[in-house]
Amino acid sequence: MIYLDANATEPLRPQARAAALAAMETGGNPASVHQAGRAARKILEEARERVASFCAARPADVIFCAGATEANALALHALGHDRPILIGATEHDAIRAAAPHAEIIPVQPDGQVDLAALKSLLVAHPGALVCLMAANNETGVLHDIAAAATLCAEAGALLHVDAVQAIGRCNQDWLALGAASLALSGHKFGGPPGAGALVVRENLEIRALIKGGGQELGRRGGTPALPAIAGLAAALGAPYDAAQIAGWRDEIEQAALAAGAVAIGAGAPRLPNTICLALPGVRAETQLIGLDMAGICVSAGSACSSGKVTASHVLLAMGQGDLAGQAIRVSLPWNADVEMVRAFQAAYEPMARRALRKTVQSA
Repeated sequence: MIYLDANATEPLRPQARAAALAAMETGGNPASVHQAGRAARKILEEARERVASFCAARPADVIFCAGATEANALALHALGHDRPILIGATEHDAIRAAAPHAEIIPVQPDGQVDLAALKSLLVAHPGALVCLMAANNETGVLHDIAAAATLCAEAGALLHVDAVQAIGRCNQDWLALGAASLALSGHKFGGPPGAGALVVRENLEIRALIKGGGQELGRRGGTPALPAIAGLAAALGAPYDAAQIAGWRDEIEQAALAAGAVAIGAGAPRLPNTICLALPGVRAETQLIGLDMAGICVSAGSACSSGKVTASHVLLAMGQGDLAGQAIRVSLPWNADVEMVRAFQAAYEPMARRALRKTVQSA
């Protein structure tokens, strides 16, 4: 099996596995005052300090939660409850579902946010909460967060950044750029699933979305998933050879183009590991099945929509029309190697040629 679906979840890093197992063996509830509780609390607070240091924030500004879906929902609940909400047209469904009545910020054909449109929307909706992902999960396209943050600051708006796909691959200090908050998820950079965090700018008041026993300074109730949190912290900042992975991405892309594919978003700044490939006239599901039979694991659109392969709202927002239902996502993991690249190329070319030939014959 060749795993090329890292944007769905990265393979677990060894240091994350070790940290999670150590936390399991420690036992104890971080809220307990006895010896076992204090040992658990030490693990929790050391993880908080590591995340805070990585994000150039204070430990008190790190709120652990179950993952990025909850972190995004908490940001919208806490920061957008008395503000107009603006979200990018290509945002993840975690944002779209949490803000169903938000105004949509269009994107350009290459997938980058339309800054002129954002500026106009900020004039029409003063003091808004703006939600933009640092990197798109389907195309890898990077938004110009620095420019968006400047526009938000000028308009008295708050900016929330979904940094899930970017952290670990193209790290930036989003809070220093002007973001009010950012969401992250451990399993997207090699930690175990089940833990994420919302990191907020100093002195921002956060209203709890999940109320409980006062954990996380009263901002998120519930006993923390200590093993997953420990693994998240251990994986954060682990080595990542972006240049090497980008080189392999480009090799895959060139071979796919030669086989008749279209690379969507290739003209914009992208994550080093992500390619969105469309075969004109060939359903995404057909491509997934063909590659899966050859032992290649890729996806179509967001992994959160697994079980249903439909036209991507991301690609529709980019004006891709029919290609929105004919695209797959290839995302190289942190432990990618040249054998994975060659295996994909060997499987993709015959699959594409067969599928395109059938499309022509049935036309």
